[in-house]
Amino acid sequence: MARTSLQCRECKKQYDTAFKYICDDCFGPLDVKYDFPTVTKDTFSNREQSYWRYFELLPIEDKSNIVSIDAGMTPLTKAENLGKKLGLNNLYIKNDSVNPTFSFKDRPAGVAISKAKEFGLSAVGCASTGNLASATAAHAAKGGFPCHVFAPSNIEMAKIAQALSYGANYVAVDGTYDDANRIAAQIGDSKGIGIVNINMRSHYVEGSKTLAYEVAEQLDWNVPDQLIVPVGSGAMLNAICKGFEELESISLLNDVSNMVHLLLMHLRKIPKR
Repeated sequence: MARTSLQCRECKKQYDTAFKYICDDCFGPLDVKYDFPTVTKDTFSNREQSYWRYFELLPIEDKSNIVSIDAGMTPLTKAENLGKKLGLNNLYIKNDSVNPTFSFKDRPAGVAISKAKEFGLSAVGCASTGNLASATAAHAAKGGFPCHVFAPSNIEMAKIAQALSYGANYVAVDGTYDDANRIAAQIGDSKGIGIVNINMRSHYVEGSKTLAYEVAEQLDWNVPDQLIVPVGSGAMLNAICKGFEELESISLLNDVSNMVHLLLMHLRKIPKR
């Protein structure tokens, strides 16, 4: 039996893991659900210094399908001077700017492209105006995939220069980012291209939860009292919350009294258990 399945966020219909992201019945988004194996804190010790050290908690069935550029396990730095100014004794900053393409997008892009390999897809891409394009193109180059970046035709070329340096094909779309997103979705579905932030999104978002895994491990499997997370769509915030929730569900956290009800109830509106 597979370690993962898909479940509709709205109607809760279950699906076997497949190259799909929308429910057939209600058109709701599909989320990855896990049958986690038994793991302990020692499971992750003495492993590679990337987010793939948490392989058992990620949606890839076979390690041979991992496409890695050694992203993740980024520094958690104690900001002593800033903490003093703010009156905080233990203020830490998680620095994902040191990832290979300089942003947290290496996390979701890597998981999505690894899953594209597992699905047997022949090409990948994304709709992006910057960081995701770089992350997708870098992983595509490592995995041997053709990569198509959909972006507005009036974009500053500097924003996609890194992606182009990895050999990505720039698809210029007349219009806004939303138009580029729509065209990418249409072409991805019709051509069977894995658009990481669209038709691969169910698996794509799983990469960002590794931020929670790393923070917990770097704090000796303790959890912070508070988190400050920069948000655009809020997907990273939601993924981080999911990551902590999963660590709690498999009993890897030392003490959740200061976080689970505060963070999960407040940010995700999860009923108190």
